[in-house]
Amino acid sequence: MSDRDRDFAEYFGARSSGMRGTAYLLCGDWHRAEDLVQTAFVKLYRVWDKLVERDKLDGYTRQILVRTFLDETRRGFFKRETVTEDTGDHACPHNGSVEDRLVLLRALTRVPARQRAALVLRYWEDLSLEETARVMGCSEGTVKSQAARGLDNLRGLVPTLTR
Repeated sequence: MSDRDRDFAEYFGARSSGMRGTAYLLCGDWHRAEDLVQTAFVKLYRVWDKLVERDKLDGYTRQILVRTFLDETRRGFFKRETVTEDTGDHACPHNGSVEDRLVLLRALTRVPARQRAALVLRYWEDLSLEETARVMGCSEGTVKSQAARGLDNLRGLVPTLTR
């Protein structure tokens, strides 16, 4: 195994799980999250030799992941409709427990993709406004408006959690 491949394998081993969690928050589906992470790391591997600033790998990988998600969502690549008997209208639990988290995650999947990306990057990944704009490839003003709209959408989807 070459040094290049060994370095990449070490980085993948250390960071793929965290990126998978971020991908899940973006798309709301573990299988799709796996696909997004795999695609992001394939893209990263293609440019691995050209990367000079190894201390910025996490940010660069996150940027690839988010842009891959947004591109595939925009193209409708992963847009799937499933028929279930579940209407999705459930009373929200009031105990601040795992149920609250599940309700919030379900609601997050119903927020438009760019708003969801802004929310995940700002509030889950704890990126600054400037970093989020760079990752999303847009202006800071766009991040502010997307995050604000995303929060409004979430509040509308889970009103009992906002008390």
